[in-house]
Parts: sequence; structure tokens; C-alpha cells
Amino acid sequence: MTSEVALARPGGRSAPAARDSGAPSRRIEVEPHNCFACGTLNAHGLHLELHTAADRCWTRLILSDRFEGWEGIAHGGILAAILDEVMAWALVDHDLWGLTARMSVDFRRPVRVGQPILAEGWVSSVARRGRLIDTAGRIVDATSGELLATADARYIGATEGRKRELKARYRFRVVDERPGDGERPDDGERPDDEPDAPVSVDPPEATA
Repeated sequence: MTSEVALARPGGRSAPAARDSGAPSRRIEVEPHNCFACGTLNAHGLHLELHTAADRCWTRLILSDRFEGWEGIAHGGILAAILDEVMAWALVDHDLWGLTARMSVDFRRPVRVGQPILAEGWVSSVARRGRLIDTAGRIVDATSGELLATADARYIGATEGRKRELKARYRFRVVDERPGDGERPDDGERPDDEPDAPVSVDPPEATA
């Protein structure tokens, strides 16, 4: 018999905003590494800055034209990578780590190059003592809150031993942020004062 814990997802794929939950915002930090999405050593990567609170992970950014598919539109594969990243890192609030087993993405609206976006992911259910983890995520316009893409994914959870190895290898830590540092807009609304500007993902400067 398999036990499963279903986690609340108010309004379908909508997750509660961190400011509504009263949970403090924290920033995920790891050692420099080559991950295309969050690694700082990958000159061609996204260099995502990841935040967590209220069982969610999110990031803000602006994609440059080097991530373009059709002219002026961000490539769907890049958007899928961003969604995978925020859903995967949402596991850490449950003390879980895992690998993507499958993922489904719905592209609702084109994401324009230069458009500020907010991506967020959360865990929807955990089964088999953390070995099967289902998640959901979305990308919205960071200014208007317009829904741009949604995703669902399943992750295979790491064993306790492997989890300890990964935490040590990447020197994983979660750092408390000052009030407002990691705050995100409420769903469909723009706050009176935007807490911080999205990170612009531009090409690396050439070095001699």
C-alpha cells in the first residue's frame, strides 16, 4: 500500500503568495557549478537567482535575444528549463531532492524577448515516502501578472544518502533575506512598490 500526501493548491495551479502566508523569504545558495539554469560557471547559462518561501520557489528575469526562437519570442525550450528549475528547487522546502522523470508544459502566451517575467514552482503531492514527487509551476508577466505558461512534472526523490552527498557537494544553504528582497507580486496584481527588478540575462562579456 502506498501512502500519498496531497498538498493544497488553491485555485488549481495557483499557489499562495509568500506575503500572504507570512513566511519569510529566503535565497537558495550553492557552490559555483555548471548547471545551465542556476550555475554561475556556465557562461552561456541563465544564472537564475532562486528564492523560496511558503513551500514555493521562484525567480525573476528578463530573457535577452540570445534565448530567442522565432524573432522577438523566447524559445519554448528555455521556458521549459526555467519551469523545471523552479519546480525542482521547490522540493527543498520539504527536505527533498530529485531528478525530473517527466514534465508537461502548456504555452499560453508568447514570452517576448526583453519582457520581465516571474517563474514559480511548488510541490503538489508526495508519495512513497518522498520517492515520487509531483509539482506544478507557471510563468507570468512580472508586471501585469498575465499567465504565460504552466507546467506539471514528476520527480524521483533522492535517497537519504544521496541527498546528503548532494548537499555536501554543492554546499547547499538557504539564506534569510531582508524584508522585500525576495517578495513577489500577488497573483494578477502589481504591488505599490516593486521590491526588486528582474535579473536581465544578457550575453557574457568577451574576455581577452
